[in-house]
Amino acid sequence: MMAKRKMSLNELSQKVGLTTVNLSILKTGKAKGVRFDTLASICEVLDCQPADILAYVK
Repeated sequence: MMAKRKMSLNELSQKVGLTTVNLSILKTGKAKGVRFDTLASICEVLDCQPADILAYVK
């Protein structure tokens, strides 16, 4: 989604208010969870729905 919006990780982190390290952890799938308000902020900045950036992995 970031590539679609032509947005870098640094730019997204500034707009969302998270560190690039935390966003990188989310992006690589190494996070154990994500807060709803964080997810909402990311979706607002990227103008997308949660399903556009999340995937269920069994």
